[in-house]
Amino acid sequence: MSEPITGGPGLYLRRQADSLFRYTLEQVLQASVGWVPALPGIAMRALAYRAILRMDGWAAIESGVRLCFANRIRLGHRAYLDRGVYIHACPGGVEIGPGTLVMYGAVLHVYNFRDLPHAGIRIGRDCLVGEYCVIRGPGGVTIGDRVYLSPGVHIYSSNHIFSDPERPFIEQGVTTEGVTIEDECWIGANSVILDGVTIGRRSVVAAGAVVTQSVPPHVLVAGVPARVVRDLRRTRDEG
Repeated sequence: MSEPITGGPGLYLRRQADSLFRYTLEQVLQASVGWVPALPGIAMRALAYRAILRMDGWAAIESGVRLCFANRIRLGHRAYLDRGVYIHACPGGVEIGPGTLVMYGAVLHVYNFRDLPHAGIRIGRDCLVGEYCVIRGPGGVTIGDRVYLSPGVHIYSSNHIFSDPERPFIEQGVTTEGVTIEDECWIGANSVILDGVTIGRRSVVAAGAVVTQSVPPHVLVAGVPARVVRDLRRTRDEG
C-alpha cells in the first residue's frame, strides 16, 4: 500500500535526503554555489559538490541543477548536467556514465518510496539525454553506452495495478519489471517507453511511438503501440 500523502517536516525530510545532516549539507552547498553561472560556477561546483556526491574525475554541472539524495548520485568523468536538470536519487541511486550529457529540463527520478528492490537509474558512457526527458526508476532503468534520447522522451519502470474495481488504484500497489535500453539505440522525440520493455542493441524508436513490448536488436519501431516496421540490417545489406 502506498504511503499516505500526509506528514509534515519529517515526511518532507525523508523525501529529500538520508538524514537531517545530509539534507542540511546538500542544501547549504547548493544554495551557496548552485546559482553561480558560467565557467566560474562549473569550476566551483566541480570541487564543492564532491562533498555531497561521487564524482569520478571531473564533471560539469551548470547553475540551477537540483539534486536530492545527492550522496546516491555518481557522475562519470566528463559527464555534463545542463541548467534545470533535476535528479532525485531516492534511495536506489542514479549513475551517469563518462561523457554523458543530460540536457536542459531533464528529470531523473528514482521515486522509490515503496522499498522496491530493483530501483535505480543507470546510464552508460557517451549518451545523450535530451531536453525535458523524464526517466522514472522505481523498477530499475538501465541504459547502455552511446544511447541517444531525443527531447521529450518518457521512460517509466513501474505500472499501477487497477484490476479490482472495488478499491482505489492507489491501494492496489504497483508492478515493477524494469526497463533496459541496450547499446547504441536512438529513441525518437516524445516517445514513451513503458515498464517491462527491453530495447535491443542498435534499434531505433520513431518519434511519438509508445513502446509497450520488448524490441529486438537492429530494428525500427513506430506507432501506438509500437510495432516493427523495418529490419535495419536488411536495409544495409540491400543498399
